[in-house]
Amino acid sequence: MNTSTFTPIAPRPAPNRSTGPVAWVRKNLFASPSAAIGTILVALTLALVLPHLLRWGIVGATWVPNFDSCQANRDGACWGVIAEKYRIIIFGRFPLEEVWRPLVATLLLFTLLVASCMRRFWKPALGVAWILVWAVFFTLMHGNVLGMSLVETDRWGGLPLTLMLSSLSMALAFPLALLIALGRRSNLPAIKTFCTIYVELIRGVPLISVLFMASFMFPLFMPQGFNIDVLVRVVAGITLFAAAYMAEVIRGGLQAIPKGQIEAAATLGLSYWQTQRKIVLPQALSMVVPGIMNNFISTFKDTSLVTIVSLYELTGSMSIALNADADWRPFKIEGYIFIALIYFGFCFAMSRYSLWIEKQVNKSKLR
Repeated sequence: MNTSTFTPIAPRPAPNRSTGPVAWVRKNLFASPSAAIGTILVALTLALVLPHLLRWGIVGATWVPNFDSCQANRDGACWGVIAEKYRIIIFGRFPLEEVWRPLVATLLLFTLLVASCMRRFWKPALGVAWILVWAVFFTLMHGNVLGMSLVETDRWGGLPLTLMLSSLSMALAFPLALLIALGRRSNLPAIKTFCTIYVELIRGVPLISVLFMASFMFPLFMPQGFNIDVLVRVVAGITLFAAAYMAEVIRGGLQAIPKGQIEAAATLGLSYWQTQRKIVLPQALSMVVPGIMNNFISTFKDTSLVTIVSLYELTGSMSIALNADADWRPFKIEGYIFIALIYFGFCFAMSRYSLWIEKQVNKSKLR
């Protein structure tokens, strides 16, 4: 008779938790020896630098808009300069007695931009809302109607000008970039050559050169007595510049589509535009969402270059606010930090929205 003794198997250790703060720290900060070393180095750097920043920016800072207090406390930040000059920084050279006009215009435009990013508002009425908001925006900013005084475009500035230039340029550049990208892949030599020359010319010069040409050189070719407003010329320059870069991003997505899909569409009897609209472009644009959003962020920041043509957006308005007052001029660093936070807020929001769009377009790939 064969007898055997039962020997239990030793229990295995419990698996590590995959959720919670400890799991997040283990996965993102200490996943490997190199990651652990990098985390420790960053922590040590923050431990050395952060106390000095907190002491300068918060603990020892002056918050009241009093020049004598700021002058007496030179070891800490003077955030009182923001409280003293915020209207000029935000609204530029717009008449201060009518500052409600750019405020309302900016709130309307910002609200519409936020609404346009939400899926439940993606309806035909959204296009009508854009037309109405742009009409109200330019009416409030320009005036000369309904009892409002006339404010020329060279006095527009600050955040309203930054939002207007970036959003309008992005809206105009995207369809233009789409046509240019399709033109570069066209079988018609004339169209392909024209689009290629356009892209190479624009990408071969910096934006500051395009703005200079649009503002100072372009009027020289106009008939005597015919003049286009400088704001229109600047919007056109930024739009053409952004479209050239965005076209190359879109063209990369178009090249990633297998040729077999286009041939299959032709076999089914679809026309060129039906193929592009129903098969090629939906896939190509979903592939290049990060690149397109990167172009949008770059365009938003590049609006700071319009100061070369005497249009003072957010950065230019800050310079005007402090350079015009010798007392507050030494506290420029606080002003630059303030507008840097504004730029960071908008750019960070756009990057988060880009990630959300990527998740939406990639849902079909997860099935």
